[in-house]
Amino acid sequence: MENETAKSFDKHPHFIVREAEPFNAEPPPRLLRLSIVTPPELFYVRNHASVPEIDADSYQLKISGLSNRELQISLAELRERFSSRTVTATLQCAGNRRDGLMAVKEIGGEVSWGAQAIGNASWTGVSLCDVLEFAGMTTDARHVEFIGLDDVERKGARFGFGGSIPLEKGLSAEVLLAFEMNGAALAPVHGAPLRAIVPGYIGARSVKWLGEIKVKSEPSENYFQAHAYKLFPPGVSAQTVDWNEGLMLGEVSVNSAICRPQEGETVRTGKCTVQGYAMAGGGRGVERVDVSGDNGQTWTEAKFDADDSSRWVWRFWEAEIDLMAGEGQIVARAWDSATNTQPEDARAIWNFKGYMNNAWHRVNVFVS
Repeated sequence: MENETAKSFDKHPHFIVREAEPFNAEPPPRLLRLSIVTPPELFYVRNHASVPEIDADSYQLKISGLSNRELQISLAELRERFSSRTVTATLQCAGNRRDGLMAVKEIGGEVSWGAQAIGNASWTGVSLCDVLEFAGMTTDARHVEFIGLDDVERKGARFGFGGSIPLEKGLSAEVLLAFEMNGAALAPVHGAPLRAIVPGYIGARSVKWLGEIKVKSEPSENYFQAHAYKLFPPGVSAQTVDWNEGLMLGEVSVNSAICRPQEGETVRTGKCTVQGYAMAGGGRGVERVDVSGDNGQTWTEAKFDADDSSRWVWRFWEAEIDLMAGEGQIVARAWDSATNTQPEDARAIWNFKGYMNNAWHRVNVFVS
């Protein structure tokens, strides 16, 4: 049943379906790390409603809000009026590695993501800054809101998924309105005909099926910015939360994950090859990854697969460590260019929504 669901969205037969409707799925760890650029059939999917059916020929993008003129632009006009550019960028769901927080304490009503709600692609489109400059902005413009054409229902209301980014980020050259992924037209499940790509930010800001862009003086009031995607301290629960508090999520944190060996795998004593990925948020790059087989008493510095420290792209790494016979645990942590690193204990960052887990990644193995 689940494989049939994955197949219907042109996903790999071994794709892990976390929810069938709306479709939310991720690849297994061993497949995630096959290529630095993730093919569409292995790129994770995060949806909050059914994938909308949109006619690309009649599609119109609306530009509104604190702009000098309100615009309606077709996909063809976007391509003709603005220069195309390509940015390679890694997108990561804010709930990536949620299963690690669920192991600390129960988290209800959320997708139980592993460490594979992440993917890297080559995105082609037009620069958001070019479109905003063409529309013009008033002096009190501070934020850019993206609103999707999907049909989400929350608390008795129906609306498109949305969220905003600071105008300063929106005017950065790397932020795109993308119509291609890895050199081919976007698939509907990945946001066709047009989506936002906001490198360095949580995937929720790279809104799919773009219907409208609003220039605003304040952050988006959309449910998914003002309510759902917020971070609360460990002591706050779903019963005690004040939704007016909490931190709006934006830039992702430095993070790493082990893809090989996998959880529960049996490995031989002695030298063990460990492979994984690491990424940093904002405009920072990954500078170092440490791997341990004795819970952090000793560390081995991993080697990167390529000398590519792009600010917007994950890095693949590999290390060899010694393991003793018995039950073992392999641990990984990353450091970014601002010397930020990952917290040791997931309990310190547990939150009832299960967001932003960047604690040391731990994989339990049997050593024989």
